[in-house]
Amino acid sequence: MSLAREVSFATDERIFNEGGKADRFWIIHTGTVTLDVRVPGRRAAVIESLGAGDLLGWSWLVPPRHWHMGAQAASPVRAYEFEAAAIRELCGKDPELDHALLTYVVGVIADRLRSARVRLLDLYAPHGAGEVP
Repeated sequence: MSLAREVSFATDERIFNEGGKADRFWIIHTGTVTLDVRVPGRRAAVIESLGAGDLLGWSWLVPPRHWHMGAQAASPVRAYEFEAAAIRELCGKDPELDHALLTYVVGVIADRLRSARVRLLDLYAPHGAGEVP
């Protein structure tokens, strides 16, 4: 936490856009953030809502380090912001921290992938297309 700085975002403020440079991440303290993906020929689809205690942003960890989704404040948000380069440097010096952080972030990525799949099926697939036989 010594590397964190407190930031805030107003309701409807765009935090980052899909495809932009991912050079930081946040832990949400208060408020709600929606994650969205661009859908060709349609408006962006909201995939998930994040709240207090959630990690906002994992793309900083995966080259080429561009956001895989977009994020927008759905309410006033207070968060702890971390510079990705400083965290990656710290992880390079501490293998235990590196392993713990990677394990945590991989879990977040898996959860977001599941949420994105379910949400996109809800929005665009024919009824029953996502059911497992």
